[in-house]
Amino acid sequence: MAEVNERYSLIARSIHWLTALLVLSMVPAGLIMIRIGGGPLQNQLFDFHRSVGVVLMILTVIRLAYRLTHPPAPLPADIPPVQQLAAKATHVFLYLFLLLNPFIGWVATSAYGASISVFGVFTMPAIVAKDRALSEQLFAVHEVLGLLFTAAVLMHIAAALYHGIIRRDGVLSRMV
Repeated sequence: MAEVNERYSLIARSIHWLTALLVLSMVPAGLIMIRIGGGPLQNQLFDFHRSVGVVLMILTVIRLAYRLTHPPAPLPADIPPVQQLAAKATHVFLYLFLLLNPFIGWVATSAYGASISVFGVFTMPAIVAKDRALSEQLFAVHEVLGLLFTAAVLMHIAAALYHGIIRRDGVLSRMV
């Protein structure tokens, strides 16, 4: 097996792990907030989930701009083409999700008539008029995409562990 020695830059690794931390806190908050009754805890979880979504959307734009100017090292040549394709497809989906689903959440929240205060620092403007039927449809799409995203994140983690523990090919160590 060929070992990959080239690590991602400190900036790329920092953005990756900040994104991971935010995702691993936001997803459970989102799952819990829609399953508990109304009240202060649910309101706090909604505020947290929305705030993190906005931060992730901004962070993803920064990450993509950085990645365009600092492309990662290629995967080892002995990784089967189907695995390389799966890795690329998963990354594309993760990036698309990190841009699209927070935007859908923003539109849905606007249509619901709620505001998005980002950690109390600023408030996102409403981008559509209040329309409860539209908000319900968009929140349903947001939830389905969130579940698909969670599956992709779990696949990403499993693949990283596979490379780090089983293959020991250096792919995981590039990001740690």
